[in-house]
Amino acid sequence: MRAADVKPGTLARIARGALALCVLLAPVTAHAVSKTDVETQFQAWLQTDLWPEAAKAGVSQKAFKAAFDGVQLNWHLPDLVPPGTAPKKAQKQSQAEFSSPGAYFSEKRLQGLAASGRTLASTHAATLRKVERAYGVPGEIILAIWGRESGFGRADIPHPAIEVLATKAFMSTRKDMFRRELIAALHIIDGGDRAPNQLKGSWAGAMGQPQFMPTSYLKYAVDFDGDGVRDIWNSVPDSLASIANYLRQKGWEPGRGWGYEVRIPEQVSCAQEGPDLARPIGEWASAGIERISGKGFPKTEGRASGMMLVPAGRHGPEFIVTPNFYVIKEYNNSDLYALFIGNLADRIAYGNGPFQEGWGDVGKMMRSDVLAMQKALVAKGYDVGKVDGLPGYKTRRSLGEWQSKSGLTPTCYPDAGLKARLR
Repeated sequence: MRAADVKPGTLARIARGALALCVLLAPVTAHAVSKTDVETQFQAWLQTDLWPEAAKAGVSQKAFKAAFDGVQLNWHLPDLVPPGTAPKKAQKQSQAEFSSPGAYFSEKRLQGLAASGRTLASTHAATLRKVERAYGVPGEIILAIWGRESGFGRADIPHPAIEVLATKAFMSTRKDMFRRELIAALHIIDGGDRAPNQLKGSWAGAMGQPQFMPTSYLKYAVDFDGDGVRDIWNSVPDSLASIANYLRQKGWEPGRGWGYEVRIPEQVSCAQEGPDLARPIGEWASAGIERISGKGFPKTEGRASGMMLVPAGRHGPEFIVTPNFYVIKEYNNSDLYALFIGNLADRIAYGNGPFQEGWGDVGKMMRSDVLAMQKALVAKGYDVGKVDGLPGYKTRRSLGEWQSKSGLTPTCYPDAGLKARLR
């Protein structure tokens, strides 16, 4: 579901953790914003600005009036920029550390989700079999996303979606994106799937048990229980099938999993990761890469493509992932999110536990230090991806390549000992 297709899990993830990090607002002038005046501007904006666009997009006047009956701005949402104010400048990167990837994997939470997931796998076994036949996505992957996004539909997601989307479309730092989502929500109402008061979502606008933004609902939500309504709020079959349909439409390859935790021997460089360096899994195995479980790779995977992934370089778990790993990232563009889903799915399906290799003592450098390292690598001709002080796979890969050329043992992860060397 970016722009017209913002990924469903992305905003849900933000909603779970970003309130403590959200950018607060600072008025341009010393005078406080008059909320009454802004509310008046908002009501005028609905009629003179939003309604013409909605009408042009095919939204009926009846649906528009119903959607905004009694709607006011929600002043409690984060990341708002009322008229007459400006966003507060983001905190300087020199003041921020990035945390170890291991912090993402709460064992207590994973164990709880896995236990619930196994119970629900039995409860909804018949539905999951039908969904798997229809879309080719394994039930454990669907369950893992369902659990991660909404606690298997148990999470309280109470916000009126129209109020949230309208507030953010009128006065946030991402007005254009939320405006598109608001128009999509009006189409949902106009189509008869939901009444305005039934559209409930997170404070970021993500709706229902799969946490779909409205544009994704229109594209990927399905009526799987046959009642004529795509109900991702109350229907488990519709929710499970909608998640599966999203993944299949994004390119899920039936018959394959997400990936394997592996052990990469020292003679194999860690600077080979990334979706652009895919190789047949048989070639990775021939190079000496083995599954950490001691099992061999399935014979059917020998000629199938796989990619190296080392999210903490040589300081943590190592993986060979399939293209399906990157399909999971379509739900939320984060390697750690996709690994969380993969690990949770394996716990549900096979009773697995944590990744066998521990996460090392990494992630304590200042972002400004990593940023300086990225700039130094760019100056030397390396492609580090986004220069943002965070070590994505291109930064890790480039660092490993530089370490190799400099006569150092590649670790493929920034650490304080490399800072002085890389200038």
